[in-house]
Amino acid sequence: MRVLDQADTPLLAAMNNYVADGVVPFHTPGHKQGKGMHARLKSVVPKEALALDLALMAELDDLHEPHGCIKEAQDLAANLYGAEHSFFVVNGTTGGIYAMILTIAGPGDKIIVPRNAHRSIIGGIILSGAMPVFIHPEIDMELGLTMGVTPQAVEKAIKEHPDAKGVLIINPTYYGVATDLKCIVDIVHKHGMAVLVDEAHGPHLKFGDGLPVQALDAGADMCAQSTHKIIGAMTQCSILHCRSERINVPRLKAMLQLVQSTSPNYILLASLDVARMQMATEGRQLVNKAVALSKWVRDEINRIPGLYCFGQEKIGNPGVYSLDPTKVTVTVKGLGLKGAEVERILRHDYQVQVELSDMYNVLFLITLGDGEKEVRILVDSLRDMALKYGGKNDFSAVDDVYSMIEHPEMPEQVLSPRQALFGQTRKVPFVEAANKICAEIITFYPPGIPLLCPGERISQDAIEYCRQLQDAGLHISGPEDYLLQTVKVVE
Repeated sequence: MRVLDQADTPLLAAMNNYVADGVVPFHTPGHKQGKGMHARLKSVVPKEALALDLALMAELDDLHEPHGCIKEAQDLAANLYGAEHSFFVVNGTTGGIYAMILTIAGPGDKIIVPRNAHRSIIGGIILSGAMPVFIHPEIDMELGLTMGVTPQAVEKAIKEHPDAKGVLIINPTYYGVATDLKCIVDIVHKHGMAVLVDEAHGPHLKFGDGLPVQALDAGADMCAQSTHKIIGAMTQCSILHCRSERINVPRLKAMLQLVQSTSPNYILLASLDVARMQMATEGRQLVNKAVALSKWVRDEINRIPGLYCFGQEKIGNPGVYSLDPTKVTVTVKGLGLKGAEVERILRHDYQVQVELSDMYNVLFLITLGDGEKEVRILVDSLRDMALKYGGKNDFSAVDDVYSMIEHPEMPEQVLSPRQALFGQTRKVPFVEAANKICAEIITFYPPGIPLLCPGERISQDAIEYCRQLQDAGLHISGPEDYLLQTVKVVE
């Protein structure tokens, strides 16, 4: 039995050995280790990287049925993170989420999910044919942001739907907010269900001091992490971890084969191998440095008039059990600016790019790739922007409308999202859509929670609520007609 050494990178080593052997390739890819690549791309991609753009062959193993170097690399990941099995995913955490949902739920099965589910979760539900049972996360009205779901909300949903196949939790959120995941896991397991976690924004949690608990350490059965988001893998690279007590591992493997390419990119796979090694050997130092930088940034931003960067003071509020400080959310409405306006200003006036913007906020990620130089540029840019652009608009009308409107009741789920998506649909005027079955997702920012999902009955209250939010200037996301003059409905 081979002894695991976290300093090893077995997949990258096998790839380098193949190239060093001087093999004459008569296999894909067609550029043949860069020799056939156009000069324009060769000028920006090093020849050493092009040489490693390889294909399936015996010594390089098979992602879908690994027995060699890929299996060794995945076993090292499982050992590091505390999983029974870990699987490399090269089509983003979206692919991992699809596989998790398909593993536990099929046509007509129920799965409990937060209402602020990422579109990859809705996509997985559509692929599976499952029926979602939505639970509302908490909303911070000051920030216009959705927080986590509470253990109480999860337990209520389980008691109302004891036949559900499992519960999928988003933790932490895009904005770094974590719920009491250990408590939720205990509740779900008490009722005999599996816990799945969309941990896209938490691949670094295990390696930093004082960060929210990672899903596996909280007892989750499966979790998907975006290894490219915060730590050192390349874009599209993720890892799916699982335990086998409540998970049919052969079925999970089959679902991963279903949703992943039969021609995975070996450079992406190698970046997962190396990112794991980096976390094993330097992770605590690198993540703690990012945490320290983010805390400095937060303190400095909160000294700038008109800006607010929430932090530890939010812990204890509903849905906020802990926070990941490397997600730096800056609320800009005190300047009288919208998040999208600030994003444009920072990009074009200061050459600073945010991760995202919403109605009131902009989000910055502080990662292992940042240093003092970068965070000082960020703070200086925000300080100068606040001096130049502050106080142009009044958000009180939006705040008043948003806080005073009564949210409509949870819509009736008539069809599964899959049935609604693949059924016969037509467009109708939105104001005439009452009692019809919605065939798209309609979301407003803030707070980013879908008001209507495919398969739900559109109520008159929902129509009026949408119109009030539009009048208040909130941004619509999801429907084909972003002005919401029309909506797609099931025939």
